[in-house]
Amino acid sequence: MTTTTTAFATTDSDIGEAFPVMRQLRPHLDGTAFVATVRAAEPLGLQLVLHRVDGRVVAVAGIRLLDQLKSARVLYVDDLVTDETTRSAGHGEALLQWLVEHARANGCVAFELDSGVHRHAAHRFYFRQRMRIAAYHFTLDL
Repeated sequence: MTTTTTAFATTDSDIGEAFPVMRQLRPHLDGTAFVATVRAAEPLGLQLVLHRVDGRVVAVAGIRLLDQLKSARVLYVDDLVTDETTRSAGHGEALLQWLVEHARANGCVAFELDSGVHRHAAHRFYFRQRMRIAAYHFTLDL
């Protein structure tokens, strides 16, 4: 029988287990500094959520609860990635649904994320989840 769990990463070990999957989305990250990087972002609201199958991390999300003037409280997803070896098996959808329920439980009026313009497969996934494009995201490199 397969055991599936979704929970916040609370220990350094949990965070470390997230790295191989997170690196698939964020290849610039340094494995030796990953735990410290996450811990430094936690006071700014970052939380990692791990979706495991039989104890193995197969999907990861980096999220923040934000109170915004434009829309009140939202759950913002910084990162959402499923291990490339287990894609299209429902793990991303299960994690996304867990996140949506977490947002509702925390009084959020919206669930938001940005996705790189080149990530066409991810966009198809988001559209299947009934998400819509609501804005453009502009960046100025400094």
